[in-house]
Amino acid sequence: MSNVPHILVVDDELGMRELLNLMLKREGYEVSCAENGRKALSMLEKTDYNLLLCDIKIGDMSGLDVLRAAKKRNPNTVVIMISAYATAETAVEAMNDGAYDYVPKPFDNDELKETINKALNLKTIEHEKEALDDELKKNLHFGKIVGNSPRMMHIYKMIRQVAGTRTNVLITGESGTGKELIARAIHDESDRSDRMFVAINCGGIPETLIESELFGYKKGAFTGATHDKKGLFEVGDKGTVFLDEIGELSLPLQVKLLRAVQEKMIKPVGGNEDISVDIRIISATNKKLEKEVIEGRFREDLFYRLNVIEIKVPSLRERKSDLRALAQHFLEKYSREMGKEVTKISSYAITLLNKYDFPGNIRELENLIERSVALSTTNILLPDSLALSIHKRRWIEGIQDRRFDLDEVARGVSLENILEEIERAYLKKALECSDGSKNKAADLLGISFRSLRYRLDKLGIDKMD
Repeated sequence: MSNVPHILVVDDELGMRELLNLMLKREGYEVSCAENGRKALSMLEKTDYNLLLCDIKIGDMSGLDVLRAAKKRNPNTVVIMISAYATAETAVEAMNDGAYDYVPKPFDNDELKETINKALNLKTIEHEKEALDDELKKNLHFGKIVGNSPRMMHIYKMIRQVAGTRTNVLITGESGTGKELIARAIHDESDRSDRMFVAINCGGIPETLIESELFGYKKGAFTGATHDKKGLFEVGDKGTVFLDEIGELSLPLQVKLLRAVQEKMIKPVGGNEDISVDIRIISATNKKLEKEVIEGRFREDLFYRLNVIEIKVPSLRERKSDLRALAQHFLEKYSREMGKEVTKISSYAITLLNKYDFPGNIRELENLIERSVALSTTNILLPDSLALSIHKRRWIEGIQDRRFDLDEVARGVSLENILEEIERAYLKKALECSDGSKNKAADLLGISFRSLRYRLDKLGIDKMD
């Protein structure tokens, strides 16, 4: 018996049948064609096909009827529906009846071949869901971390290695990559797991307040200090203190932090006595701290104290093989939270997401899935269900006008001007999306409020109409 997958194409358009027949045979598949539903049902009675590629509208009957008949005869037959006229409701009905996916016409040949290839690697929809569930369970190694790409497996190994030590750890990576999850995993795997995990965003607290937040203060230290207050270092005694956005600390505060890191001693604002603390420090940054040291914005001695062990977290575009599992994880999370029964993401929708670079990384993917679940009126996220902005759709579908011509580099360009143009555009768009709120704009861009304010001042955006 041949091991070559046998595909049945059902479409009432001769040109489409000929196109699919030629394209699929070139891919090495055995292909049969039927011009209508009755012929397809007759062929299904005589032959077991590995995959059925069926148009939803085929003249004499609905492609959904062919789908149901095929699944009734052999539940292991993988079915992909194609149509230029399918509504979201029709597509959902098809997938609820057992279709692997639906592909809207006109389709991209390479994307259709990719969808078919993925479909043939799975025997049934039930098998796909079980495999994904098993994968997710296997991948939730530490808290909510999801992924089994080689880069993530290396990080899991490092977490195990450093968790049992008291060594300071620096976690680096772009905004939105999940650095705090890594820090929490280290804490949870350590012998301090029954103690406090205290997290502080060094870029999210005004400079005038952050010292008292870290080290506490004494009554009367400043106006409004009506009582003694413990700082986070003292609250986290015997536990772990996570310093996020460590690169945002001012140089004067870096001096005080260095003493706390070196000597494990702190002095509250307005206090005269040192307090001993037993803490494990994990810090994180999206900046290149080596560059900050060279340019005099970060103390070299503090850098080496914090960066005993570095864990580099990859961006989402560097671990695209984890995207499906991550998307499914967020889908299940927000379906539960919103009381909805959105249970599956279309493979074609995943293909669409894989084309996008996700500059906001996992945080952006999570926000996208959350919005999509909130807006979904069906139990399956299809490409049209994704809450993607027009800008993102154009980026993904490859029809966005190219604003920069790389060929002009040969003639000489001003990189500073190009980068300034990009930065200006993103800052103005973030302010527009946040209705002028700088705090919200900073969150959208994954930077601190102080960093946003600095960039706005530098570009003179605050002074513009």
